[in-house]
Amino acid sequence: MKKIFIDGRAGTTGLRIYERLENREDVELIILSEEDRKDPDKRRVALNSCDVAFLCLPDAAAREAVSMIENDNVVVIDTSTAHRTLEGWAYGFPELSAAHEEKIKSAKRIAVPGCHASGFIALIYPLIKAGALNRDALLSCHSLTGYSGGGKNMIADYQSEERDILLGAPRQYGIGQEHKHLKEMRAITGIDELPLFSPIVADFYSGMEVTVPLFASMLNDGFGIDEIRNIYADAYNTDIVKYEERLDNNGFISASALSGKDSMRITVCGNDERMILVALYDNLGKGASGAAIECLNIVLGQEKTLGLVI
Repeated sequence: MKKIFIDGRAGTTGLRIYERLENREDVELIILSEEDRKDPDKRRVALNSCDVAFLCLPDAAAREAVSMIENDNVVVIDTSTAHRTLEGWAYGFPELSAAHEEKIKSAKRIAVPGCHASGFIALIYPLIKAGALNRDALLSCHSLTGYSGGGKNMIADYQSEERDILLGAPRQYGIGQEHKHLKEMRAITGIDELPLFSPIVADFYSGMEVTVPLFASMLNDGFGIDEIRNIYADAYNTDIVKYEERLDNNGFISASALSGKDSMRITVCGNDERMILVALYDNLGKGASGAAIECLNIVLGQEKTLGLVI
């Protein structure tokens, strides 16, 4: 039985990971008390005595946690932004390619993709790989997310009985075009330029819809909407990430449609001239905790869906 330590279990991502693991019979959770989890020495012991350490921490704290680990056998699965583009870290999105999955299997350091970045990368990576889209393409991306993505403080703001009236309407943020996921979105897809990125948080707990618009003129010769659909159908055909012909309900796509689940669905809307690429999932599921559990399953040689809600 493998020992698992969740550093940052009290946070939104850590709590979801804990809930997915607490009843599993193949792992043993190392639990620190409220007092001990704030004690660096107790954390250091836990980090070095486990087989797999989940880091559900701010970037600086995640880097500090890694520096505490002296046991070469410990596998680290980091959900922060800190290590996603660093050499030596496996990128935790196995559906991108067989090479990605193989690297996760043998890695001691795994970086879980960012929530917004997961959708953008899922949509763009296969198109670059297939030659449908050039690396110098200038792309834009909209992402609609539930407020749980903002962590405990934002959750408290939205769930307060005395909340600001402005929270009742969707709110665009990242307006300075310096969002922390941008570097990852470029690095993993291999595109030359950062996309124009517009994230929007709205008054629902969890769920995420990422869209990338494309004009037909942006695609290389021989590629149209049917070819794009075929690329996705070939690339994504598992229970966790799957292409669907349609995700709408009477012409509407709800960003909360996969709330509470750990899967992702991909589709293409539009026509031969103008199309919208869509990735639908839960920001806490395939966008965070679910992706982390999937990586754990790969490391342990288990079915990738074990413990996941599909």
